[in-house]
Amino acid sequence: MPHTHRVAPGASIDLSKAPTRADGFHDDKNAARHEFRELREELVEWQRRLYAHGQHKLLIVFQAMDAGGKDGTTKKIMRGVNPQGVRVESFKVPSTRERAHDFLWRIHRVVPPAGYITVFNRSHYEDILVPRVHKLVPEEVWQARYRMINDFEAILAGTGTHILKFFLHISPEEQRRRFHERVHNPLKQWKFSVQDIEKARDWNDYMAAYEGVLAECSTAAAPWHVIPADQKWYRNLAVIRVILDRLRTINPEYPPHGYDPEEIDF
Repeated sequence: MPHTHRVAPGASIDLSKAPTRADGFHDDKNAARHEFRELREELVEWQRRLYAHGQHKLLIVFQAMDAGGKDGTTKKIMRGVNPQGVRVESFKVPSTRERAHDFLWRIHRVVPPAGYITVFNRSHYEDILVPRVHKLVPEEVWQARYRMINDFEAILAGTGTHILKFFLHISPEEQRRRFHERVHNPLKQWKFSVQDIEKARDWNDYMAAYEGVLAECSTAAAPWHVIPADQKWYRNLAVIRVILDRLRTINPEYPPHGYDPEEIDF
């Protein structure tokens, strides 16, 4: 079940045919929400162990089109965890300082240290997607970044970082519905930008760019998962299943205390 949406290394994918809804995967919203709450309680415990053990690192990457649910997924899944052991990093347009370095410099600075979970809300893949769609650099430049990213992630994995990457796949119809909700909801209007509409017009180009990323950069050490994300209840469940599967495999334990409690005099 945790591997249901995994992209096999070297596999190609047609996102126009990839499901955006739970149909065929889950048919009971209430049961899914109940399972999610139980799994989130388990996640809280595993995160405590990971932090206490202080040896392993977990990097979670979220990519999606605008309104795809990166913020919402992070908020739902990480609710209740110890904030000392979790970091969330977002990547906007590179600053002048960041542009003075290679494109991975700003990424490497914020990968998780030992014992931590770090969530990337957007990521180093933006440096392929945006330049490709908007023709900001020659093709040979963004093409070379596939290999650079794979090498970078292999280094991270080889030094104790577990990497899980999620493309939250929504339909253009669902994106329009969410944009409409943002525009008309005073509590969500701050999330909306006219630039979101401009990017939506490039939907097909972005889908082609994502297909390239998924085909070239899903590896055994850092797999991509294409998550049907039109329905938030299934999106959250599918993502947390994958995360918990990895944490169970890591199986971090609370470290031994190194003393005899009976000898401690209070």
